[in-house]
Amino acid sequence: MKIAYNSVIGKVRDKNEDAVGTFKNQQGVVLALLSDGIGGNKAGEVASQLVVTNLGNNFANTDLASIKAAQAWLDRELNKVNDVILTESHTDMNLKGMGTTFVAALVAGEDGFIANIGDSRGYLFSNNHLQQVSEDHSYVNELIKTGNLTPDEAKNNPYKNIITKSLGINDASTADYMGFQLQDQDQILLCSDGLTNMVDDQTIAEVLGEPLSVKEKCEKLITLANDKGGLDNITVLIMNYESAGDVDE
Repeated sequence: MKIAYNSVIGKVRDKNEDAVGTFKNQQGVVLALLSDGIGGNKAGEVASQLVVTNLGNNFANTDLASIKAAQAWLDRELNKVNDVILTESHTDMNLKGMGTTFVAALVAGEDGFIANIGDSRGYLFSNNHLQQVSEDHSYVNELIKTGNLTPDEAKNNPYKNIITKSLGINDASTADYMGFQLQDQDQILLCSDGLTNMVDDQTIAEVLGEPLSVKEKCEKLITLANDKGGLDNITVLIMNYESAGDVDE
């Protein structure tokens, strides 16, 4: 499996509050993590980095081999890291109100899942078709689900950045999970809304379908988002599954 990722500040923000990383445990299971921080001062970047670092380092020390065991582990760890964020937020005034989105992809052999909290997204690109696997926990998505807003209207809705779920805001930290089986050359994309607010799914699919390396695809998507305004931090992670082969970052 080939993996590449990058995170840039964009053209408007004065700091990068996204965090991203990949980790492999003692059984060779791979966990990719991406978080988009919320909060003033340095609070957002503290929360997002805390999630990626804590979950990733703890995962690297596990010997989990199955999807079922990994999901149970992740549920427990998300509750723990959520408590850490809440504690830090309540004890340090500079970190008050901090929180973060969360999206992860786990791959064990040909089995995988995407888990998410918030509006950072996970996609699966298979047979030249792009599918958003995660479901946005956002105000506008709730309006879409109830029929009060169309997807096209949502793109320019002034409330599109309001999320309904995140880590660090309250005691609830349950992620949504979607499992799948991977085929040779399938790709998994994790990204912050700095990409998806600037670049539509059709364009993303076109880039993923190009004969480029995963690193080149990451850079091309980031460049497209910046060229369209770069209004937020932009973070992109791509995993290219190979039925035979080791992890190559």
